[in-house]
Amino acid sequence: MSARVSLREEARRILADGPAHTLDVARGVLGLTGHPGAASRSVFTLLGNDDGFRVDPAGVWTLDPEARLPGVPLSAVGWTVVDVETTGGAWDRGDRVIEVGVVHVDGGVIGDAFETLVNPMRRIPLRIQEFTGITDPMVAGAPPFEGVAGALAERLEGRVFVAHNARFDWAFLREELLAATGDVPEVEQLCTVRLGRLLVPSLRRHGLDSLASHFGIPIVNRHRALGDAMATARLLLHLLRAAEERDIRDLLGLREALFRRRRALLTGGSVERRGRPLPPMADAPALDEDARKEHTRNGDEGTSDGTI
Repeated sequence: MSARVSLREEARRILADGPAHTLDVARGVLGLTGHPGAASRSVFTLLGNDDGFRVDPAGVWTLDPEARLPGVPLSAVGWTVVDVETTGGAWDRGDRVIEVGVVHVDGGVIGDAFETLVNPMRRIPLRIQEFTGITDPMVAGAPPFEGVAGALAERLEGRVFVAHNARFDWAFLREELLAATGDVPEVEQLCTVRLGRLLVPSLRRHGLDSLASHFGIPIVNRHRALGDAMATARLLLHLLRAAEERDIRDLLGLREALFRRRRALLTGGSVERRGRPLPPMADAPALDEDARKEHTRNGDEGTSDGTI
């Protein structure tokens, strides 16, 4: 993947949370905080010829939903559900992946499953060993991430990436893939935390345990990558059925519904659900406590949940 494509991927990630001004894009994607004119020119050079982006006369950028998410029926989408276990919550502080679980979902059916331990080439903190059950001796003979990167990339290519708190899992996979291969599959992302908040607003918490309990989903091998990925895959099927009950039947409709909820969260407004307004969500937490526990490995909060 070229540097420019990687930067465009970062722009898509930022704009997935909503519109952003040119100078905000320059700062978030390119790290430019100096001369506004030069920063603006750099953004237009990067994004101006890409049909996946739109900019209005005021210099506010958005994703083109039709370019990013055509009206593919939800039943026809190939989903790759992923969970990663890590040594902590911050890649830039040296934390690394220690286990990956991947489950394919196609046509409403759970299919191929893949799991592997990963040697992080560093000690696993005791608290993580206790939390996951993954110990230093267990990963000592496991391949480093370079040894599994190709198999993972193949399972991601051309499919929608799904995780519970997708931004956390994708951030680690993205950095590991870049470090191992210099390339990252350009995939759409779906967060089941965010989807759960949209479709099951009555729940106080939307962590994996809460949503699994709500739908009667057993979780086997909790806090192990494949166990959590399998539970998330089953959760995804329940949430997709709930989406279709609300007449959300394709990827474009799903994105629009999630964007409306995100906008309501930011403005303190409401979104419609079966003709009735949802309650205002301005005071909703960035990450539910149980989701925070799942994805916080070093005492810091995880990053905000996924792209769509």
